[in-house]
Amino acid sequence: MSDQEFNRCASVPSPLSLKANMLWNSAGSLTYLACQWLVTVLVVRLTSGYDAAGLLSLAMSVTGIFGTFATYKMNTYQISDVHHEHKLADYLGFRLVMLVGAFAACMVYALLTCTEGALLTIALFYGFKGVGLVIDVLHGADQQHRRMDYIGKSFMLQGVGTLAAFVLVFGLTQSLNAAIVAMGAAALAVLALFDLPHTGRLETVSVRFSRAETLFFVRTSLPAVVASVAASALFTIPKQYLAVDAGDAALGIYASVSAIALVVQMGAQYLYVPLLDVFPRAFFDEGAGAFRRLLAKAVAGILVMSAVATALLVLLGPWVLGLLFGESILPYAYLLLPVILATVATAFLWFLGDLLIALRDFRGNFWGNIAALAAVCALTVPLVSTYDMNGVSFAGAGACLVGVAVCAAFLARDVRRRGRPDASEAETEPGKQIIPGERAEVSSPANERGISSIGRD
Repeated sequence: MSDQEFNRCASVPSPLSLKANMLWNSAGSLTYLACQWLVTVLVVRLTSGYDAAGLLSLAMSVTGIFGTFATYKMNTYQISDVHHEHKLADYLGFRLVMLVGAFAACMVYALLTCTEGALLTIALFYGFKGVGLVIDVLHGADQQHRRMDYIGKSFMLQGVGTLAAFVLVFGLTQSLNAAIVAMGAAALAVLALFDLPHTGRLETVSVRFSRAETLFFVRTSLPAVVASVAASALFTIPKQYLAVDAGDAALGIYASVSAIALVVQMGAQYLYVPLLDVFPRAFFDEGAGAFRRLLAKAVAGILVMSAVATALLVLLGPWVLGLLFGESILPYAYLLLPVILATVATAFLWFLGDLLIALRDFRGNFWGNIAALAAVCALTVPLVSTYDMNGVSFAGAGACLVGVAVCAAFLARDVRRRGRPDASEAETEPGKQIIPGERAEVSSPANERGISSIGRD
């Protein structure tokens, strides 16, 4: 180790408390989401028509499909890599490879399904989102070192910077493409001027393209990617059937009402995401008892948050709906409570799915989401046909509860195995990957090559 590296390692900033990390993560994420929402509002306010808004919505939808493959569900895997089996350089290299591959697939899809005039906008918006996905990898390292204040500040800078860039350029030029380029430039500035130097205080930031690591990540996280795609369809399927059965207007009404219930889903994520590196430490290093206590606290926190959010939305939801969408939406306020219940069920499915990935139980996450997908396919037609718009919530909630039950069964099995007094060293030794259900150890390419697990050169 060089003197420069030794001095950097010796001056690594101290970790923050769990409470501070949660507060910074929540504040930054909320700021970013609010700014991105304002972009979708201002694209209408700053122009006389809806063409730009429609094109922006199309670009967001198309790139969102392929963003799932670009991230390859690696954020949870990286955050929960508490023993540094892989270096930050490997995660960055894999993310760049997947971004390039997903971009090629995205443009082929756009070429086949979109008008020629939309192709440049989709490509530019993908580039803007790609910068954010690179920043997310650095945020994974920040969370591993318990410095989520860096994450919160980065999200604030990204949100405010991209919003300001969009308003300035779109207001002056009325060009959506130019405004997206400006947003990308603002995000790049945050990456270069804030995230790179701050993450660099914690560990070496570099990029490494390794065929062995890439193949390992592709093979290991493929079940989680399939599960993520299945999860994304849980409400898409009943919504699409609603549009066929009752028309686009019914779908628009349901989408408007359900939009304000997302606060429950986001609130649950803000509670458990900061714990995704704490759970595996408790599970692998402290034992089943410590893990159960932490799990009970997390579940209780999500339940309390959900209860408070539900009460507030039931009381204030109709007023908020009228404020956002006008009085014409008020006759449909009855949709709100089923939507909230469906959102709570979704939050628990996300939580248990991410928790299983953190514990390296990819099978449990896979089968939980596949079971939910099968359930929604069976429930959609009878429930939507019977209950109309509420049927979407009932079908989605029922499917999520099926998935929660399957995920919980796998989790209970993992905890029982971890708590066995005769558990072998190969099953519990830190730094080794365990895939529940298999007795044999699965080593990462880094361990096979004898690379240090410390995470730095």
